Amino acid sequence: METTTNPTPQFTSKDLVTDQEVRWCPGCGDYSILKQVQTVVPELGIPRENIVFVSGIGCSSRFPYYMETYGMHSIHGRATAIASGLKASRPELSIWIVTGDGDALSIGGNHFIHMLRRNFDMNVLLFNNQIYGLTKGQYSPTSEEGKVTKSTPMGSVDHPFNPIALAMGAEGTFVARSMDRDPVHLKDMLRRSHAHKGTSFLEIYQNCNVFNDGAFEAFTEKSTKKIQTLFVEHGKPLIFGATADKGVKLDGFKPVIVDLKEGESTNDLWIHDEKDLVKAGILSRFFDNPAIEGHFPRPFGVFYTVDRYCYEDAMNAQVEEAIKQKGKGDLNKLLSGREIWEIH
Repeated sequence: METTTNPTPQFTSKDLVTDQEVRWCPGCGDYSILKQVQTVVPELGIPRENIVFVSGIGCSSRFPYYMETYGMHSIHGRATAIASGLKASRPELSIWIVTGDGDALSIGGNHFIHMLRRNFDMNVLLFNNQIYGLTKGQYSPTSEEGKVTKSTPMGSVDHPFNPIALAMGAEGTFVARSMDRDPVHLKDMLRRSHAHKGTSFLEIYQNCNVFNDGAFEAFTEKSTKKIQTLFVEHGKPLIFGATADKGVKLDGFKPVIVDLKEGESTNDLWIHDEKDLVKAGILSRFFDNPAIEGHFPRPFGVFYTVDRYCYEDAMNAQVEEAIKQKGKGDLNKLLSGREIWEIH
């Protein structure tokens, strides 16, 4: 799917820089994400007064302060609900939700899944650092089993969320993953997210260098990145490895890693189809611990996308129909409802 950009932007990335001091720890992955967002947004051809960033609570949720657009630093876990209400009332706005793994998937989990199934035309950026950074390092819903933190001194016994699988289970219509330390890929995923008509969900692996440094090292470091990551593209085979010498094929519905140096043909490999829900579900489960021998590489890119009507369009169509029917309704009949019981 091609993305469209505006050849003559109305403003530049410098116009999006605010006068606020950026209060993230030196070296935080949030700086890179902010830079890529500020680079991509001017390309989209949207008037700056029609752009809104809404956040919840957490390190990532400082984001609206650093974007010279409209924005709201809302309350814990409720950015999705607030943004949904704004989109319903002002459907012409380009709304971006910035949230974290704790903000969205713990206290905000209920709002998160219902926003996805309703499919408002909004963009969700989930900064996943697998830790509670703002509150000084407690384990989060995405922390791995056995994670030793201030709140789990003997190691977490919780099984972590897989955000991609969760988003697909909630009927998300655009589900993708990128990382803070690959700016080229991140910018492409931001463009794809915006181009999608409906709720786009982009999980971004973001390093917290103070409380969870190196959580995604296997996927970001030059020495291991090609071995541990799988960048998926629509219509292309699943190939990875230090010299692009590994591939993934399907044995029925079972994925199998093959060695292309041993005579396996690329023609037999799994061809990624971002419209295939079943295969996207399998791909979302490539979530093994990189330390385990024989594990599958972690996928990055667009897992799944589908066209479905947006909530605000259907709601506003109902409102317009109600306006047309003005004066034709029966209030007593409405209040009485459709079910009547006779008591003898």
